[in-house]
Amino acid sequence: MHAEIKLRRGKDESPKRFHPWIFSGAIQHKPNDLLPGDVVEVLDFKGNYIGTGLYSDGSIAIRLISFEQTNIDSEFWETCIANAWNYRNTYVFPYFADTNTYRLFYGEGDGIPGLVLDVYGKTAVFQAHNLGVYKHREAIAQAIIKVSGGSITAVYDKSKEALPQDHSHGVNNGYLIGDNGAEGLVTEYGNQFKVNWVEGQKTGFFIDQRENRKILASYAKDKTILNTFCYTGGFSIFALNAGAKAVHSVDVSAKAVALTEENVQLSGFSNQHEAHVADTFDFLKANDNTYDIIVLDPPAFIKNIKKRHKGLIGYKRINEMAIRQIKKGGLLFTFSCSQAMTKQLFQSTVMAAAIEVGRKARVIQHLEQPTDHPSNIYHPEGEYLKGLILEID
Repeated sequence: MHAEIKLRRGKDESPKRFHPWIFSGAIQHKPNDLLPGDVVEVLDFKGNYIGTGLYSDGSIAIRLISFEQTNIDSEFWETCIANAWNYRNTYVFPYFADTNTYRLFYGEGDGIPGLVLDVYGKTAVFQAHNLGVYKHREAIAQAIIKVSGGSITAVYDKSKEALPQDHSHGVNNGYLIGDNGAEGLVTEYGNQFKVNWVEGQKTGFFIDQRENRKILASYAKDKTILNTFCYTGGFSIFALNAGAKAVHSVDVSAKAVALTEENVQLSGFSNQHEAHVADTFDFLKANDNTYDIIVLDPPAFIKNIKKRHKGLIGYKRINEMAIRQIKKGGLLFTFSCSQAMTKQLFQSTVMAAAIEVGRKARVIQHLEQPTDHPSNIYHPEGEYLKGLILEID
């Protein structure tokens, strides 16, 4: 039996509509001995069962992982991973060409808030964003190996950076099963990348931009391209392999730029590429009318809803600079990965930047996260990546 938590009258409507988050203010009663990470059953104010979730001591007090009464055991986790695997077998893998890196599990989109699994060849990188998921890491790792049928041979836990600070004390990253080292070469639509899942950001690579990199490649031939916030050079490699005349990669991190240069050398395009360790704002200010295509893929400027105003200023400013500097007829690929930024608000912010500059801007395409990052229709917050391709006249 799991501990029971009863919600206040009127605060049970959201989970009854299958939204997986329950905030602390919605709780009417909980056991005194409840600990972060415990499995709980959630009841409405009348005592009727709503769902089963993982308890936390943060503002999001419960993350629901099932809307049916069930034991949270090894069989449960195997079913969750199998469902995610089968979804990708149906809607993701058949559309890959020469690609062996993908997201196997994406939090709420696959039914378990806080669970992220990225696959690099034969290595799955496990990341728990809450203590409840972390406590079940061994069972989840076993399920990954079993469900993959041998295509995944090792599971690396990289949860220390993802867990809330109060819950990360004593947590150490490391292999849960197997050992495939710290890094490896992966292929994305035939483009090779060196990925270090032990020391790299997030799980080691930004898999969510895979389809958008492919779209950029379709416009890249004979173009001069600027890839800002380049990290390991994903957009740069796709552009070079697609016949770009010149690509400049910019990141404030010297380590990221070094990784980009390694990936460029793998592809054999060093003569067409320049890497710059620089602040993107400063770099844009110093390079006027140089580029046919500019990619703006910054980190999340809006970390939470309280910081949205400040973040919007950052998005407006950087888009304004790119629109001002790009060649006439150039293409701007601009993105936001801030969960608190809606698609409409992002487009309005970019529009405000274009108005400020006074140049014509036409939307060619709306961009988003790929199919291995599915969103739950009851959890619109999961649609975090939004982007635009603009033609600037």
